[in-house]
Amino acid sequence: MAGSVRAWLPRRCPPHQNGSQDSHWVSPGMWEQGLSGLAWWQSLLASLALTHVTIVSVTVYLHRHSAHRALELHPALAHFFRLWLWLSTGMNTRAWTAIHRKHHAFCETPDDPHSPVVLGLRRVLREGAELYQQADTAETREKYGKGTPEDWMERTVYRHEQWGIVLMLALDLLVFGIAGIAVWAIQMAWIPFFAAGIINGVGHAIGYRNFEVPNAATNIVPWGILIGGEELHNNHHTFPNSPKLSVKPWEFDLGWAWICVFRALGLARIPLWRASVTQVPGKQSIDLDTAWAAISDRFAIMSRYADRVIAPLVEQERKRAGSAGARMLARARKLLSRDQSLIDSRAREQLNRILHEHPRLAAIYEMRLELQEVWQQRARGAQHILAALHGWCERAEQSGVDALQEFAAHLRSYALTHEHALATTPGNTP
Repeated sequence: MAGSVRAWLPRRCPPHQNGSQDSHWVSPGMWEQGLSGLAWWQSLLASLALTHVTIVSVTVYLHRHSAHRALELHPALAHFFRLWLWLSTGMNTRAWTAIHRKHHAFCETPDDPHSPVVLGLRRVLREGAELYQQADTAETREKYGKGTPEDWMERTVYRHEQWGIVLMLALDLLVFGIAGIAVWAIQMAWIPFFAAGIINGVGHAIGYRNFEVPNAATNIVPWGILIGGEELHNNHHTFPNSPKLSVKPWEFDLGWAWICVFRALGLARIPLWRASVTQVPGKQSIDLDTAWAAISDRFAIMSRYADRVIAPLVEQERKRAGSAGARMLARARKLLSRDQSLIDSRAREQLNRILHEHPRLAAIYEMRLELQEVWQQRARGAQHILAALHGWCERAEQSGVDALQEFAAHLRSYALTHEHALATTPGNTP
């Protein structure tokens, strides 16, 4: 202890040329450890904490707040996130928001800024940051960046993206000493690798899917603390305006946990993003309330159709088919549940063979496509949805397939919760 105190005591400097001497504070470990005085492993832990702040800034502020308006943030918290992202990534709110909105608008098409389906997974992993820079055009910012900050700070300070990065390097050197170079390097690599590479790449190529949406988004291994819940990418593409990305009991959305903290502190507010639905036991009538509820829960309905109709019938057909037929049906459930836009030519041939040799599977596949068509009627108004849903349930009940009949009864039981039923009007589109 005494030795450490003496290390910070004033030391005599060499005499000046004029013979005078000055005393000032000199620390032998100042440049090695900076103002923090942390050891190398402590600096590493500190860098991970700093990158976590960056991830929270991206998922809560840029993604859920700015791009999708899934929550409202207190101006002070929102500006802290803007400042931190400028320092730790150099990212501009308007640019990021615009590119992400364009990604949703053209997902898995040549106009998607970073689709591994189009560009290949390797390229997205290797060049994720470069793809963002290529997509950041004045036209994209103008068309998709509306509603983002345009104040004095944005126009005069945050527009100079390189300034923030340089300032962060200076701060890291000051706080961590020579180790600040490594801390800064980790900060600069974190978002390009995990966000631009892993989420945009792996999150559209490898993983499991809770919902069969018309894009390749997947849920990948829950690396919560590293990606802040963004690994639940299939869930997000299913409900893009939801502030919470987890839907299954075993899924954990760390970004949502932070949102709950901010909400408890009065720094965040969650607007109503989707009507709450319920199921009424014994309900047989299909009315406008049913139509509103079914439209609101359509992705979950299609997921249940795969579990309750397709899966049991595929299993029955496998038992009937014998060993040779069972091999052909090994991927039947996935193919029968997959969105048509995501089935390649080889898989299409296999699907057509399954449908040709198994009429019962062909029947439930056709009914699945017709149920998807029901949801397309929402642009024409609630009455068209009501008629389409009623017709589908009648055909399902007349099919003679137990699973379809039970599923029709399941749909008839749908209703909105009381407060949302009061808020709806018959002329609106769900």
